[in-house]
Amino acid sequence: MIDIHCHLEQKDFDADREEVIEECMHEMKAIISSSPYLPNFEDALKMHRRYWNFVFISLAIHPTYVEETGERDLGKACEFIKKNKNEISAIGECGLDYFHVKDEKLREKQRKMFTTFIEMAKELEKPLIIHCRDAFDDCIDILEKHEMKGRRVVFHLFSSRKHLQKIIENGWSISIGPGISKSKDIKRIARDCPLKRIMLETDAPWFGFGKRQTPLGVKIPLEIIAKLKSRPFADVEGQTDLNARRFFNLE
Repeated sequence: MIDIHCHLEQKDFDADREEVIEECMHEMKAIISSSPYLPNFEDALKMHRRYWNFVFISLAIHPTYVEETGERDLGKACEFIKKNKNEISAIGECGLDYFHVKDEKLREKQRKMFTTFIEMAKELEKPLIIHCRDAFDDCIDILEKHEMKGRRVVFHLFSSRKHLQKIIENGWSISIGPGISKSKDIKRIARDCPLKRIMLETDAPWFGFGKRQTPLGVKIPLEIIAKLKSRPFADVEGQTDLNARRFFNLE
């Protein structure tokens, strides 16, 4: 199993981070920990260096941090990523969030920040991890305008049935987390999406449904997707692992 999107740098893991990672190492092949907050970049990098062949990292600035992120902060983030590009597996999570951000000026700033990370992903030849909430039309439009069709793009915690076909046509992927257990729409997305375009995630420490989630929670979407597609658990595990290894160049 591979969790392509969690947040091991979060304070929720401060008390037992090493124990959690070591427990995951017994059952999982790899973890991609996403650090979308500049002050956490250094800690994420140290974590990768300690578990260099198991915990991989993606870095960017989350769109909900748009108001507090100035040009100087964005520049620092880009500089850090470029300096450490050989140790970073992806750019993200980045994108658009119109659910939390209502002000149009801030939304425009989000779009500009998103564009910066798209261009960086292209320049560094890195995959792009997308956060998109209530902004799929704009998000897809920006990706297409920046010639991202056919490139390594994954929409994490994808939830829009309306846009699934467009994602598939553009050669992009989706990741599905434990929320599938609570959502009929996500179940339908998993059913209708080709397995070669699906990866698994937890977004841990979130989506623990009353308790802290860990990367081992990828079992939840894995089991449900196997049932939805009437495929053996091992087949779905093998294909989603292969998808992740190829997408993030984990070989």
